[in-house]
Amino acid sequence: MPRPTTDDAQLDRAFMALADPVRRHIIARLSRGPATVNELAEPHQITKQAISKHIQVLEQAGLVTRTRDAQRRPVHLAPARLEDLTAWIDRYRLVKESQYRALDAALQRQETS
Repeated sequence: MPRPTTDDAQLDRAFMALADPVRRHIIARLSRGPATVNELAEPHQITKQAISKHIQVLEQAGLVTRTRDAQRRPVHLAPARLEDLTAWIDRYRLVKESQYRALDAALQRQETS
């Protein structure tokens, strides 16, 4: 079995981070723009400390970053990391689509025979 690479470990962290619905909601909210921990905690029935832990998991996965703006520490989406995940998924999706197109063509040839 091949040894996992650094890229594999980063993908694993990102997908594990996205496995949680609260973290997916945070990503969805950040897609509209930066937000503070208070703003991210608002729609959830969990503590700000819990939201902070979710943000920490997303940071470790490279999906979000934090900056300092005076007293505020807004959280930002890291779109390049999401693009990496999308590219990984697309690689396999395109292979499957190609296989389905070949199957469709074979079935269509069989119908016309």
